[in-house]
Amino acid sequence: MPSYAIHLAVAEEYLRKHDGQAENYQEFIKGVVYPDTVKDKSKTHYGEYSSKSNLYRFLQENSMDNSFKRGCFLHLLTDYIFYNQYIEYWSKDIYNDYDILNDNLIKKYRVTVPEDTEKFMQPYENSELKILTVPMVEEFIDEVSKLDMISIVNEIEDNPEKWTRFRPLKEI
Repeated sequence: MPSYAIHLAVAEEYLRKHDGQAENYQEFIKGVVYPDTVKDKSKTHYGEYSSKSNLYRFLQENSMDNSFKRGCFLHLLTDYIFYNQYIEYWSKDIYNDYDILNDNLIKKYRVTVPEDTEKFMQPYENSELKILTVPMVEEFIDEVSKLDMISIVNEIEDNPEKWTRFRPLKEI
């Protein structure tokens, strides 16, 4: 899973780029963080692992009729794209990378961290990134936040096979 800071940065940018006034901000943000707040992430990611978020299954079991559900969908879409288009290697070092990036992402994207999420976001300074790079993460946030959720929903419903394939990650 991308870090909470990455998910929240994507959400903030998405709302800025898509006239976020149409969303209930608090509910949307709750939806964005919710899938990672539970113990069994396979249930909230509709797949075996959070790295294999099944967007089609989510849509079969949920409507997109409120801000919370749209926030959940954006979370799953973020996970899907992150694992299938942006990272090629898996290592536990990625968690340190998340911690290193947290403060900068929060400041750059003017992220408001929900109080119950703060405990999951540890500051980690004076270390170097091992899996991620700042330009890659910023490109990722920009790319995902530009997507039109309704177009993606229609694409998933029209071509579920495309959205239920997962690229294997090499472990290092």
